[in-house]
Amino acid sequence: MFSTLPLYLAFVGTAVGLLAAALAIYIMITPYQEIRLIRAGNKAAAYSFGGTAIGMAIVLYSTASGTFEIADLAAWGAVGLVGQILVFLLVSLMIPGLKQGLEEDREAYGILLGTLSIAMGIINAGALSA
Repeated sequence: MFSTLPLYLAFVGTAVGLLAAALAIYIMITPYQEIRLIRAGNKAAAYSFGGTAIGMAIVLYSTASGTFEIADLAAWGAVGLVGQILVFLLVSLMIPGLKQGLEEDREAYGILLGTLSIAMGIINAGALSA
């Protein structure tokens, strides 16, 4: 019954590692301090970061459910996560005051960025499962 437990643990470990790495990269490329803002009660930053994490997790779910190889999960998961990071860059171009809006806790900015990250995660998931 538990003969595939090592494979499960390898998949979960790889996916969690990829998610942590992608979120760390995301934090480094954004021009504001998400974690500091969230700790201070900034809802816009929480919506944005939470949506980004969900979008990235959707990509990893799709990749993990479509393969039995750790290498495939790592490679295609990383490709999908790059698309998630690009969402931030595109929204930054669309909304020039994004940094200031998030820092000032304008919830609409956080909701927009978070939902677009989730939408991209769904699109990525579909593309990765083809």
